[in-house]
This record gives sequence, structure tokens and C-alpha cells, in this order.
Amino acid sequence: MTVGLFIPCYVNQFYPQAAIATLQLLQKLGVGVVYPPKQTCCGQPMANSGFEHLTKECNDLFMENFARFDYIVAPSASCVLHIRDHLHSADDPAQADSIRSKTYELVEFLTDVLNIDNLKAWFPHKVGLHQSCHGLRGLHLAQMSELNALPFSKPVRLLNMVDGLELVDLDRPDDCCGFGGTFCVAEEAVSVKMGKDRVQDHQRNGADYITSVDLSCLMHLEGILQRNRSGLKALHIAEILNSTR
Repeated sequence: MTVGLFIPCYVNQFYPQAAIATLQLLQKLGVGVVYPPKQTCCGQPMANSGFEHLTKECNDLFMENFARFDYIVAPSASCVLHIRDHLHSADDPAQADSIRSKTYELVEFLTDVLNIDNLKAWFPHKVGLHQSCHGLRGLHLAQMSELNALPFSKPVRLLNMVDGLELVDLDRPDDCCGFGGTFCVAEEAVSVKMGKDRVQDHQRNGADYITSVDLSCLMHLEGILQRNRSGLKALHIAEILNSTR
């Protein structure tokens, strides 16, 4: 099995430590990982802003970089969902379909493909899990609270394997943080209020860290935490799953 490591542009620029943790974690689990160095933005910002017709070059480059791998894995639910839902090619639609079907967010790759049942990880802190909207309602990484259905959570399954970690219960476990890509620019006041509500939920329930499968959400929440000089920290789930003594 060979995995192509897809690192979204904002992760590469602002949170390279999460990319490194993703690589190290996969290697620890015996996965052969290759990082295609010519990868760039997947085109999500343009598509989300109504300009999907301008993403042809992004699509073509993504296919050129990743078509040869057995799986494509990224530490970003939103970017994975974009590829799954929107990658297309008029020149080679079959190849685009194949790439969409083998692109995975890190957590679902660990649970659905590798079927991990043990992690040698250690993180002695209280952690609150922020369910990103793309991960929850797009990739179905956990059960939505508004559905009358049996609960499940792939991130919780993995976090429960981490020695020393205490997962805190939140009052509203799957509320949006308010980031929403360009929404946080177009509707700044609403976005900030939603983010503050999420931060307060974690603080109220005694979390030391907020974690998530989406660094875009964590970037938004981290900005609020830093402005308020809070001791609460934001950390991508890959960094927690890769932590050792």
C-alpha cells in the first residue's frame, strides 16, 4: 500500500507541525507514504466562492500529482470533502472518479482502511473535540445529534486509545464554530460570536485543549483564544495521536 500525502495549502503555510505529525503517524503504523512536492491548493476556496469553473488547473494538477497512489490521505476534512464532491475532468472523467473514491481524511483512513485498534500514544490532558461541519455532516465522521440514530464517532474512537487523555463532555458537541471559509470575512460579527460560544463551551467543561480534524476551524478558534489571552490551546488531532512520552 502506498499513500500520497495531500497537505492543504493553509496547513503547509501555517501548521506544518500537523503535516509532520500526520506523516510520522502513518509511518509508525507501517504505511508507505510519499509527499508529491508539486502539489498546490486543491481549489476549494475558489469553488466555495462560486468560481468552480476556474478550478480546472487545480483539478488537473491534483490528478497529475495523486493518480498513481493506492490512497490519498489529508489532515483536513474540508479539503477532502471538496475533492470527493468536486474533483472533475472533462479529459479523463474515469480517473477523476477513481481519485475521488480513494481520497480519505486522516481519521477515517485510520478507522475505515487500517482499522486501527491500538495506538502507542500518550497525552495526559483534558481534551474537547470540536466536530467540524465538513467532517461531521460531509464525511460522516460522527453521528449528528439532530438525528434519531445510534451514536458513533471515529475521532472519539481514536482519542480513547490515547493513554492519559481525558475527553471532556461538551454541552453542544456538534455546533459550528463560525469559520465557514469566506463566511468569517463576509459575516465577521456572527462568525466571532459563534467561535466565542464554542470556546466558552470547552472552557466551561474544563478542557485544556481543543482538537479537531479541521485546522481551518482550529485556526479560527485559536485566534479567539489568543485575543482573549486564554490558557486553552488548539491542537490538530494528528498531533495528539502522534504524541508519545
